[in-house]
Amino acid sequence: QVQLVESGGGLVQAGGSLRLTCAASGNIFSINTMAWYRQAPGKQRELVAAITSGGNANVADSVKGRFTISRDNAKNTVYLQMSSLKPEDTAVYYCNAEIKSSRGLRVEWDHYWGQGTQVTVSS
Repeated sequence: QVQLVESGGGLVQAGGSLRLTCAASGNIFSINTMAWYRQAPGKQRELVAAITSGGNANVADSVKGRFTISRDNAKNTVYLQMSSLKPEDTAVYYCNAEIKSSRGLRVEWDHYWGQGTQVTVSS
């Protein structure tokens, strides 16, 4: 059973910083792309940043220059360093990963989601 567990969310003032962590565990053979999404109240979930197993990273234009995604392949962990936070960054942040894992006698690729962590930025 594969699980993604996020941590690091919280309440911060505008201009502050937070670091989100997402750790994958379970019967993992390999992890391809890991990503962070966010969903604000009344809005659709949107991609914030993604990083491949080789370290190629992309971030959304709305957070470029403020957010940095990184990963530790040995720990099956992805990070999101958020700086210069704005009230509009307030959302539930979700981790997503494309993972190859065993399901009974089969080994399959699938996308997995974390439970989400709340980030609130006050003005």
